[in-house]
Amino acid sequence: MTESFHRGDAYETPHQVNPEQVDPEWPPPPAYAPAQPPKRKRTRGPAALLAAVAIVAAAVGGGTAYGVQELVGNGTVAASSATGTTVVPAGQKGTVSGVAEAVSPSTVEIEATSNAGSSTGSGVIITEDGEIITNNHVVAGASSIKVRTDDGETYTAQVVGTDSSKDLALVKLEDASGLKAATLGDSDGVRVGDQVVAIGSPEGLTGTVTSGIVSALDRDVTVSTDEGQGQQQGQQGGGWPFEFGGREFNGDTGGSTTTYKAIQTDASLNPGNSGGALIDMNGNVIGVNSAMYAPSGADTSDAGSVGLGFAIPIDTVKADLPTLRAGATG
Repeated sequence: MTESFHRGDAYETPHQVNPEQVDPEWPPPPAYAPAQPPKRKRTRGPAALLAAVAIVAAAVGGGTAYGVQELVGNGTVAASSATGTTVVPAGQKGTVSGVAEAVSPSTVEIEATSNAGSSTGSGVIITEDGEIITNNHVVAGASSIKVRTDDGETYTAQVVGTDSSKDLALVKLEDASGLKAATLGDSDGVRVGDQVVAIGSPEGLTGTVTSGIVSALDRDVTVSTDEGQGQQQGQQGGGWPFEFGGREFNGDTGGSTTTYKAIQTDASLNPGNSGGALIDMNGNVIGVNSAMYAPSGADTSDAGSVGLGFAIPIDTVKADLPTLRAGATG
């Protein structure tokens, strides 16, 4: 402590002079005259030092954040940190247009064909070589799958794994590279009232962007696990059939169903949005859009959004990825 005190309150050593070079005073000062107090050396006090450190820390922190944004913006990182990562350009942060620009290249349109007909859905690119997450009901029973990316390229895809209990599927594009992977966020941090953006291909309109808020969390949504059920609905043009609160919507859910916890949103979702991305305002995917409500008695071919959509939380997707990549079916 003594050393620190003297460093912070150091005294300047008086200059030494040669008496012969100075005219002596006359009369000489009395012997008892007090010596002049030494001058204090101006030093930076603790407050100045702390301020300097704070400025440096801010500069370093800002530089680090910028570096993270650039890396993620290139699509080389598929998962965000616990606190979230901003992939939206700095000048467009918090805007729907910024989210759309950042994430649209990571969303695709999926056309699945089976004996029951064909259906159109959406998907989210999660690796640069073409792994895509979507809903199981989009590709269930498909004999062939075609995928169109945001830049108009068309690929053939194969199903890697399915999990009907969570209504999830993983497909892989053939001969794909250099794609922009989406950043997977943290759905556990989502709160009611958060602004969100949905991107998908409703009715085959590739890259459609809508926006809204998170309306509710942990909604119990029940969907069909019957193979081909989704294909039939897709062919008719209606929404994927599901149950909520003991009632069926958008068609018969069939004899086999599964229930999962969903994020509810008022962002407009329509037939074809299934498997697409629900995104926070930093550009992180927080859910996979999976179901929509249509008024009871409405013709499925005329079904449209009334602001009640549901998405599978992205934390559920991330937890299921190892199983899907292992080639699970069911």
